[in-house]
Amino acid sequence: MLCFRLGEQLRPAENHDQLRSMKNKVQSPYALAWVTAPDLRTARRIARLALQQRLVACVQLRDGVESHYWWRGKLEKAREVLLTFKTMTKKLPALESLVLEEHPYETPQFVSVPLGGGSSGYLAWIEAETSAPT
Repeated sequence: MLCFRLGEQLRPAENHDQLRSMKNKVQSPYALAWVTAPDLRTARRIARLALQQRLVACVQLRDGVESHYWWRGKLEKAREVLLTFKTMTKKLPALESLVLEEHPYETPQFVSVPLGGGSSGYLAWIEAETSAPT
């Protein structure tokens, strides 16, 4: 359930318009993005390309994720690799384009959220690594 803060109480968001307006309020120069890949080889290739292009400072790969989902009217399940990208919000469009271009899935997962906090040193490192020349 998505929630938002109203005064001091946490209340569920009531409709899509409310959720869209919330999206515009959450602003951060830092972001996390998640992608699933069918295997380690694909995940490593996408991770390497994103790092080489300085679209991300770090990618973590977690093998053995079991995904359950609807696809073309049928329930499916698959063993996948989850990639977690640490990046700058301004790099998300280019990262998404890279994933869509390089990914073998017809509709690959690409989801992101603003990073609401972190140690100042770590956040500075993300910014420095994604700003360095390739």
